[in-house]
Amino acid sequence: MEELTEQMQNLRSKATELFIREEWKDSIEAYSHFITLSTQNQTPSDPDQLQKLHKSLCIAFCNRAEARFKLGYPYALECFRTALVDSQAGGNSEMLNGYVEKCKKFEFLSRTGSIDLSDWVASGFQGKAPELAEHIGPVQIRKSEISGRGMFATKNIDAGSLILVTKAIAMERSILGGKDLSEDAQLVMWKNFIDKVVDFIRKCPKTRDLIGKLSSGEDEEGLEVPDIDIFRPESLENMESIGEIDMGKLFAILDVNSLTEDAVSANVLRKNNDCYGVGLWLLPSFINHSCCANVRRLHVGDYLIVHASKDLKAGEEITLSYFDPLCPLHKRREMSMTWGIHCKCKRCVFEEEMFLKQEIKEIEIGLERGMECGGVVYKLEEHMKRWNVRGKGKAYLRASFWSAYSEAYSSDRCMKRWGRRIPAFDALIDSIIDVVGGDHRLLKILMEELKKNGGGFVEMEKALKLAREVYGKVVKKKAMRTLLELCIGA
Repeated sequence: MEELTEQMQNLRSKATELFIREEWKDSIEAYSHFITLSTQNQTPSDPDQLQKLHKSLCIAFCNRAEARFKLGYPYALECFRTALVDSQAGGNSEMLNGYVEKCKKFEFLSRTGSIDLSDWVASGFQGKAPELAEHIGPVQIRKSEISGRGMFATKNIDAGSLILVTKAIAMERSILGGKDLSEDAQLVMWKNFIDKVVDFIRKCPKTRDLIGKLSSGEDEEGLEVPDIDIFRPESLENMESIGEIDMGKLFAILDVNSLTEDAVSANVLRKNNDCYGVGLWLLPSFINHSCCANVRRLHVGDYLIVHASKDLKAGEEITLSYFDPLCPLHKRREMSMTWGIHCKCKRCVFEEEMFLKQEIKEIEIGLERGMECGGVVYKLEEHMKRWNVRGKGKAYLRASFWSAYSEAYSSDRCMKRWGRRIPAFDALIDSIIDVVGGDHRLLKILMEELKKNGGGFVEMEKALKLAREVYGKVVKKKAMRTLLELCIGA
């Protein structure tokens, strides 16, 4: 009996040490072993020893539940319920009830993706960012015609609907001294980020194995296509470890898959304008690039929300803009070199032919030399008429020359001169949205136009619809108006 008591004490001490070191998986196993030994062996007859055992069991149940909570909400809930109904844990029922309710909430959010940030937004982002629950919508990973593996919709998805909600494996943020980070600051930031990733995967080997499934930039066509279910929090318990990742491969994976908060396809709620962040999120790493992307991402604290910026059809590949879709082909080609990709989307294929035309080259030269933007827009529209460019083709070129269009429509002097000879503002916005989806710059100029002309109900509804495509369906209508004031107004 004394030998068993000593074994239990050692096991409890080991479990507590692992819990304090945040080695959640190992602490769960140690606490489970301790609970099994405590409940399956003879109950002490000494009242003092019995009380101590009850207290130790209560702590073990609570800590094991919290460790499970850290690894994923769905399978934490049952553990908290077990702790709550166990007679030994009766003295902590109030605390455990709180955990149970919290887990119920997060389990619902994880299952449905029904996020509502209205109260937080309406308060002007007061306090900490809300804690969210990981969510995987109707998507799967498949081989992609774009590159290697990609993510695909498994059913029709409306614009603004949430596709993924996922927490960063690790994040590092730095204060900007000027417009950009210095080279030294970038090196320090990158080192700190890598250290955080390494620290996390040491504590959670299953996450290490999931990171190992990401691309390192080599042999894209030969990579395994993983089942998306292994990325669900509740699956982590049952995964078999595949062993260590060598540091060279880890560096390559981080280089290829890390995302920054200031990307053109991203919005950051409650962002400090002087702050720059980089992080690693697992499932978003499978989303390929397109110059006509159909999703955007929203950053809330360490969480990344991916939502549709256009209506998606079942079977359609989900794509992000890795670089600015509202710039000409040659600039997008320059930016694509830094990513090591060569975009072959329908837009790029169309524009490769169009940008060979002498008239387009002359327009580009005119812009470089300071030609009036209204004149640039007029010339481009006239050329498209002569070339019989319609529909999406026209929208592609308008998106490529967005800088000229936005400057022209923002200038009263320019509109007085050219307003009757260039497309109506609403037609221009609708055309570009059709190919690039919701974009915060389109929303900004639309809001400015509304304020200038005192738009009515119909115009505001159009702006709110575009806002849902830009920010996703994360707030109700009243809060969305506040969000527009806070983010677009700023």
